[in-house]
Amino acid sequence: MSTSRNVIPTEDEVRKAAIELKKGNPTSGVAKIHSLLLGANLSWTVSEKRVRKILQSEGLVRSDGTPSVTTNIIHPSFRLNQSLDIDKWTSRVEVKYFDAIKGKGLVAKENIAKGDVLWKEDPFILAPEWEMYDLQRASEACSFCSCLIRDHSPLHMSCEASTTATPCTARYCNRLCRLQAEKAHPLLCSARNPASVPLLAFARDAQWMALHALAQCTSRLLLASQQDGATFDLDWEVVQGLAELGMEERAQCLREQGLEPDRENWRRAFELYLQAFKEPRTPAEQKKLARILKKPIPEELQKFTFEYQAFLRGLGRMSLNLEAHGGLYRLHSHLNHSCTPNVSIRHLDQRTALSRITVIAKEDFEIGQELLITYTNPKNNLKDRRRRLSEWGFGPCQCERCVAEEKDWKESDDNTLEADDLADQLKAGLGVL
Repeated sequence: MSTSRNVIPTEDEVRKAAIELKKGNPTSGVAKIHSLLLGANLSWTVSEKRVRKILQSEGLVRSDGTPSVTTNIIHPSFRLNQSLDIDKWTSRVEVKYFDAIKGKGLVAKENIAKGDVLWKEDPFILAPEWEMYDLQRASEACSFCSCLIRDHSPLHMSCEASTTATPCTARYCNRLCRLQAEKAHPLLCSARNPASVPLLAFARDAQWMALHALAQCTSRLLLASQQDGATFDLDWEVVQGLAELGMEERAQCLREQGLEPDRENWRRAFELYLQAFKEPRTPAEQKKLARILKKPIPEELQKFTFEYQAFLRGLGRMSLNLEAHGGLYRLHSHLNHSCTPNVSIRHLDQRTALSRITVIAKEDFEIGQELLITYTNPKNNLKDRRRRLSEWGFGPCQCERCVAEEKDWKESDDNTLEADDLADQLKAGLGVL
């Protein structure tokens, strides 16, 4: 008995099915994937042209329909943080795991009204924008919360290790900020660990926020390993739970746009990174580091920290999860993307805790609805937004806005998309894209 093919699947359904089939049959071309797709979904009506466009948009086949040189599907990896206690911030949202491609996200646990404050959150680590970092180095902003401290106050405090002979410019709003800063500052302190100075200077000169953030994160993990096991486990779970795409994997995404990675800078950064946290050059610097890291570093943490490929994954992890102003937040890092975000991230506590974020609903939410921010500039057009997302292994965005704009685009001129794709390929071939 024959089965009637009378179901036209959605773009998302076809995309997911085609990707899974391509993953299992990496050497197959469009015609074969199309045949397998119809064989697995007997009620679907799907044209080969539709499958071709999807596979091309994912970089899985060339324009002639043959398999791409890159047969592995590149996308960020995810891991749930089982120890995350969301109730510390809010009882109104929860973590949801979607699938292997999309990973995890946050959804509403109850109905939420537009304008509601959902939670406030302080950063796990902070690598502030460079203008703010320069103020911190000039002792004009708090080295923990980044609030301005130009006016004199008896509450302001300097780094406790700073002396005339070995100065440290870190300055704090108050005793609490100085105490909290001890979770990461000692290994980045010019007085206590001068071996870190070249690394931070390199990050500043290159304006490499991800490298600065990785230095902050590494310092926090290494210092936590010197405390009790429970303290280390909590911090370890936070970092392990972050979305991850290594620099080499990202390079494959960028290569399709005609861009090549700067591996020389990667290597130089890694050398300075090891110098800061593991192998200082001078005996005096080695002794100072040994005074801070008295206990042996767990083998698991050493592999996660001091191997070159792990370092590259760490850089990618920071870039994927940092908030726009340089903070890395436990709960905020779970938020997924939409070109029409439904929550906004604000820095409202400018006089008391500038690095603290406030998450506000931009619309009414129903139970189970996902909270979304934007990873790109929402003012950009469809093509530019998707290109930016593709740089980090995210497939073409299928949010409501993108789907509607793509439909309008195709209806206005069915050939526009193919013409633009051809132009991009030509530019990439010439090395000008």
